[in-house]
Amino acid sequence: MSDINSKKISVSKSAALAKCALFTVLMVVSAFVSIPFPPVPLTFQTVVAVAAGLFLGPAYGTAAVAVYIFMGLIGLPVFSGGGGFAYVVQLTFGYIVGFAAAAFVAGVFCKEKISWRRAALAACAGVLANYLIGVPYFLIIWKFYMHNGAVWQAAVLYNFLYFPKDIVLCVLASVLYWRVNKHVCMRARGIGRED
Repeated sequence: MSDINSKKISVSKSAALAKCALFTVLMVVSAFVSIPFPPVPLTFQTVVAVAAGLFLGPAYGTAAVAVYIFMGLIGLPVFSGGGGFAYVVQLTFGYIVGFAAAAFVAGVFCKEKISWRRAALAACAGVLANYLIGVPYFLIIWKFYMHNGAVWQAAVLYNFLYFPKDIVLCVLASVLYWRVNKHVCMRARGIGRED
């Protein structure tokens, strides 16, 4: 009996790790699906990070994004502007760190058996977590590293203008999560989210 239980745990962990790997790959791909908008390119990584939290839960969702961040910091060109440790002084690096926070917060606020409204609120909370890290980091680099002025204009023009796009996409991701998870949980109770 314990043999069967250990096999079930092993299969469940393997499935969770495979899902983590999938979301890490999606983070990389979404970095390169971007719309040029100087100085900050418009990417779809926020929605992928939030979806990681929704689908995988706070632990595995954050782990998937953390692996992506680690890959970029060790020099793999997985960020929208390349990779390497020097990326920490890029304007967008705060948002990259914020992706992990977005996955964690979305995962914490989202439980398996919830309405799509609750899932949408979880997604919006994830976006907000991303911006709470990304915006101050952007402004610190803008002001103290790049020695630029017009801080509040930069905050609005290069940060908050993206907010509606991220909210809309993340709400759509939450609806997708709600629809998919509803069917997955009905068919395979043992291989759902890992909270």
